[in-house]
Amino acid sequence: MYYGLIILAVVMFGGTFAMQDWNRKLRGNSLRISLETSLVGSIAGLTVLLLLNGDALDFTVFTVIIAILSAMNSIVFTFCSFQSLSHINLSLFSLFSMLGGMVLPFVQGILFYREPLTITKIVCLGLIVLALMLTVTGEKKRRGTLYYVGIFVLNGMSGVLSKIYTSSSYAKTNAESFSIWIAICTVILSGAMLLLVVRKPAERQTYTVKALALSAGNGSVNQIANYFLVIALAHVDASVQYPMVTGGVMIVSTIICFFGKQKPGAKDILSVILAFIGMLVLFLF
Repeated sequence: MYYGLIILAVVMFGGTFAMQDWNRKLRGNSLRISLETSLVGSIAGLTVLLLLNGDALDFTVFTVIIAILSAMNSIVFTFCSFQSLSHINLSLFSLFSMLGGMVLPFVQGILFYREPLTITKIVCLGLIVLALMLTVTGEKKRRGTLYYVGIFVLNGMSGVLSKIYTSSSYAKTNAESFSIWIAICTVILSGAMLLLVVRKPAERQTYTVKALALSAGNGSVNQIANYFLVIALAHVDASVQYPMVTGGVMIVSTIICFFGKQKPGAKDILSVILAFIGMLVLFLF
């Protein structure tokens, strides 16, 4: 069941990357636009989570603290995503993002939570690292380096914070309430930051229906996918779950990329093949 939730989250994450790229092309990549996207997306995500969870919302101090950190991480990640997508295609973006999402929780699980370090995990990690090395060459490495580092670290921190939450002995809520608190904190923080950024009427831009739908769709799907991962993380080692997520999203994003203008090159395709082999190693051995 829990591996099924991970696979479902993988497909959903691949779709959110595509929606984020479409939204950037439609509206731009400024700080204001990224904050608007976070605000609209988190409102939509919060609505969906409340519908799924009913009217029950538990509270603990520890839950809200981790939720605030997760919300801040998510907002900055959105901004870095918009900036990096101005330089690289969706396939390469997913490599930077998901490699960070795999390596940081992987190392965290091994070093701090005594998860077993097996040969299959090492082989899987090595193949996906090799996949990244194949795609990052020449000009791609020099343009927007700060934002590439940002999406690597920030997406990794999302998994790190989730692992801290699920493994902590402090009083905490269930996965549903935790996800709702993250959405609430994202709404509040992105809304407050947006008020500071947009001070003049001339700086405000109205949303088109298409842009609103993309932001809302991206936010709600992303919130649900992360909710699934939090549930699974209580039963699956981080050093297993996040390599699965990384390899899977790389494959889904590359498939989607074939339908866009920036087609994946031969090295991008080879990198996805290596990621897929890495996942097979993790599953079969």
